[in-house]
Parts: sequence; C-alpha cells; structure tokens
Amino acid sequence: MPFLIRMCATAVAMLLIGYLLPGLVRVDTVMAALAAAFVLGLVNAVVRPLFVVLTLPLTVVTLGLFLLVINGLLLWLVTAIVPGVHVNGFWGAVAGSILISVVSGILTRMVPAA
Repeated sequence: MPFLIRMCATAVAMLLIGYLLPGLVRVDTVMAALAAAFVLGLVNAVVRPLFVVLTLPLTVVTLGLFLLVINGLLLWLVTAIVPGVHVNGFWGAVAGSILISVVSGILTRMVPAA
C-alpha cells in the first residue's frame, strides 16, 4: 500500500511540475505520468543502489551533492523509457528530480498513515 501511495504522489507531482514548468518537464497524459512514476519507483529500487555504491567516493567528496546528479540521471533514464514524458536536457532532469522529490514528499506526508 505505501508503494501505491508514493507512486500516485509521484505521478501527481510530475503532472503538477509539468503543468507549472512546461519548459523543464513535460508530461503528455495522466497515464504517462502513472507509467513514469511506476518505472521511476522500479529504477529507484533496482538501479539507484548500484549507482550509489559505484559512486560512493565521489558522493563522499561532494558531501552528498552527487546524489542529485544520480537522481537526475535516473529521471532522464525514465524519460527515455516511458513515452509521453520529456525533460529539457540533463540539468532539466536534475532540477525536475529535485522538484518532483519535494512535491511528492509533501503529498505523501499529507496522506494519513494507514
């Protein structure tokens, strides 16, 4: 159940960011947002830990800021996989991942725990 709540919050966040900042992230349909949220959840569960371990020295040297780059790369990967979701280049993916994380975190906190 928590995965579904987070997935829906991420989809709403992607739609909201796409609506407010269309030059940064563009989401064509609600189904594309749901698919992107699902794929992003899978990528964060499977690929992200591998990236974090492989780049641990660089992450330590940058005091954790390189994790923002990893999140941007993963969002960029998701937009390459899911049709209907687009970001404006690499830095758009980094900025979009930050905004999506903040908005989906706020939305997830607003839902009461079951």
